[in-house]
Amino acid sequence: MKTKTIQILVISGLLLASLFVLTSFDHNKPTEQPINKKPNIIYILADDLGIGDLSIYNENSKIQTPHLDLMAKEGMRFTDAHTSSAVCTPTRYGILTGRYNWRTPLKEFVTWGNSPSLIQKDRLTVAQMLKDKGYKTANIGKWHLGLNWTMKNNSPEFDHFSDKSDRLNFKEIDYSQPLKFGPNDMGFDYSFMISASLNMPPFVYIENDKATMVPTGISSQTKKQSPYATWIRGDIADDFKHEDVLPNIVNKSISFIKENANKDQPFFMYIPLPSPHNPVLPIAPWKGQSEIKSPYADFVIMIDDLMGTIFETLKAQGIDENTMVIFASDNGFATTNDLKTLRQKKHSPSYVYSGYKGSYLEGGHRVPFLVKWPEKIKPNSVSDATICTTDFMATCADIIGYDFKDNEAEDSFSMMPLLTNEGTYLRDATIHHDKYGVFAIRKGDWKLIVSPNSGIMASGETKKHKGVSAEEILYNLKKDVKEKNNVAEQFPEKVKELKDILIQQIKNGRSTPGKVQENDAISGEWPQANFAFKD
Repeated sequence: MKTKTIQILVISGLLLASLFVLTSFDHNKPTEQPINKKPNIIYILADDLGIGDLSIYNENSKIQTPHLDLMAKEGMRFTDAHTSSAVCTPTRYGILTGRYNWRTPLKEFVTWGNSPSLIQKDRLTVAQMLKDKGYKTANIGKWHLGLNWTMKNNSPEFDHFSDKSDRLNFKEIDYSQPLKFGPNDMGFDYSFMISASLNMPPFVYIENDKATMVPTGISSQTKKQSPYATWIRGDIADDFKHEDVLPNIVNKSISFIKENANKDQPFFMYIPLPSPHNPVLPIAPWKGQSEIKSPYADFVIMIDDLMGTIFETLKAQGIDENTMVIFASDNGFATTNDLKTLRQKKHSPSYVYSGYKGSYLEGGHRVPFLVKWPEKIKPNSVSDATICTTDFMATCADIIGYDFKDNEAEDSFSMMPLLTNEGTYLRDATIHHDKYGVFAIRKGDWKLIVSPNSGIMASGETKKHKGVSAEEILYNLKKDVKEKNNVAEQFPEKVKELKDILIQQIKNGRSTPGKVQENDAISGEWPQANFAFKD
């Protein structure tokens, strides 16, 4: 009797199990899947990487970048992508706000590690927008947009950057206290960063709103190791070693991916790398491994390999298909990174373009721009559309269904029509800006530089571009990609057309459709834009 009872229980269990299997795999009933799950979004921004430094862009490159090349083959490569400025800080502002940098009080050059925040407290960022729509957000890398540090002994504090370029006194910064205003106040749930470029003090890690360690020393690096591995004398913490910064940022990024993969909540990561900006610091096993035996080439190979580890992590976590990854650079190649040796080795970091970091010429702001999103983007796609890094915010808004207010993302156009080949990309013209604040505008094949000698240096002296006397320079990039022939006199109607668009977009406070906005107030003059306010 006992045996029969056991047999009946076993048979009953098998029948129930069979019924469960049948109902679980009923082909007439779809398997439960998340409906319209929003993609994870990762924006990786290299620092001073030239378009010709990636072998996918440069058929004659002496630096091989297989991981980034593969990313391009698995997604979309843009051939005509531009940063909103030819230097670091302004481009970062445009990416996070969808607004041209020169609308702020920063009319030229960059902020410093002790500059107040360039992003004002009432300005919507892409991180805040995504966070409000349910994203977990992270900033991991080089910030370089100013921070509002807590000061000692009631020392002067500034709640935002101004045209007076007020810098905080390093000696009066209280590193033991939380920031008054930083990334966590701009929509980032998590932040791990250095305050500015790797050659700018203070040399401390800031996790969320506080330094991981109070600096107790002063770091000074001379040219004894390499003229391309130097930094400014300044405060340094015991847990900070310049060679370790890039690996630490990548490791933190990988940890964040692993912790947040496959959760109901999608994530957004902004990963601004500190490299290959000076100091050029390749470490083993990459040091000395490049074909041309250049520390800069080694550093680029190191970046490529580390990017490969991030891509592999996404695949290992099973989230590669529905993650949009963007890889770009913040401006062109910096000539301070041993241009002489690269030229001798026949490597061109600006590829076929003239100019380098800081320039209004193409090499200053035309950058590598790769986008991979297997669920949406066909592999081996190439786009020749002229895009700008300010377009990231509108692209994210398109993905999540957010409608901008009139005072949000005033210079951002969604790239989704280009990525999916559905709809129309609405950017008609793109404004460029060099390190001295000189304006250029691009529309179609035509590019106009206006008042090239209007830029001023920090000393207040007018910056004169050597050999340039024309007030207006017009290039046809289709016929003259190296920008050697000024055809402004031959095409006065094209000069007028482009200049009128530039003036209108400066005055309107926006380049997108919408209500006219004010550019940020300044107390001084704006000589680089005098041509727009003559009347």
